[in-house]
Amino acid sequence: MKAAILAPVAWRTPPRHYGPWEQVASNIAEGLIKLGVDVTLFATGDSITAGKLEAICEQGYEEDRSQDAKVLECLHISNLMERASEFDIIHNNFDFLPLTYTGLIDTPVITTIHGFSSPRIVPVYKKYNKRGHYVSISDADRSPELEYIATVYNGLDTADFKFSPKSEDYLLYFGRLHHDKGPVEAIEIAKKANKKLIIAGIIQDENYFKERVEPHFSDQIQYIGPAGPDKRNELLGNALALLHPINFAEPFGMSVAESMLCGTPVIAFNKGSMPELIKHEKTGFLVNNVDEAVEVIDQLGSINRQECADWAKSKFSKEKMAEDYFKLYQQILG
Repeated sequence: MKAAILAPVAWRTPPRHYGPWEQVASNIAEGLIKLGVDVTLFATGDSITAGKLEAICEQGYEEDRSQDAKVLECLHISNLMERASEFDIIHNNFDFLPLTYTGLIDTPVITTIHGFSSPRIVPVYKKYNKRGHYVSISDADRSPELEYIATVYNGLDTADFKFSPKSEDYLLYFGRLHHDKGPVEAIEIAKKANKKLIIAGIIQDENYFKERVEPHFSDQIQYIGPAGPDKRNELLGNALALLHPINFAEPFGMSVAESMLCGTPVIAFNKGSMPELIKHEKTGFLVNNVDEAVEVIDQLGSINRQECADWAKSKFSKEKMAEDYFKLYQQILG
């Protein structure tokens, strides 16, 4: 079976720091290669894969800002679509734009919908409902207007995460610094609980960061910038808990799965996919507001860190994800 995996071209695949879609595309590609699939990854030229790599740019547009994002996207998608006949199946991890080519090619296209940036993109998905094969990354992130063939949870390379049986006495916020992800709420929780908070992540909204987040920095509330894979393990593994007080219906929280793989429980606002990712009172706590989050901090000692890691491994490994997608490819190809 010959499969083309289409990753975005914002960041390298897999990413150096941030780039959740690129990370998932990489894990799909490498997982399928291990299952014997002939994989070609369409990504940036500096991407890393055991398969074949096809690229129209050396670096992503977020890493080399001299490039125009739309131009790169057009060149990147057309590079694959003009060669569609070379593949048995195309796996789109690049949102709605590639769908607009699918009426012009015969190769079946499976699209993982990594969330909806806005309800305004749904008409494109609707147009190709009958032609495309849509996969949701959580049951919570399904549009009632679309037809899906499956839900496949994002899978991580579990070998990248080191289990930590004991924690230190700090809370962690790990994610982009944007209102959606709740860094201000995490700060409120830490202050009310009188706990140290370490904040790690890229600044996605400069004004929000300057006005709402930065003024709170102190010995108790520390910002350490983005954290790559090496630092990530240490930060997640040693934390008392990951705080994930999101302000939106998150389709899937990568850091939530990553935290549990290290044995660290998660305190999350009960929105979006969180009830699918977290076993309440077993691998973390689902709460509705800052005060409820503060209340459960005293109960963290009741969580078995090994159970956290075992649960995450059983649900969110790249092997499981690759096997699930391989079965879907076979189903689509008959």
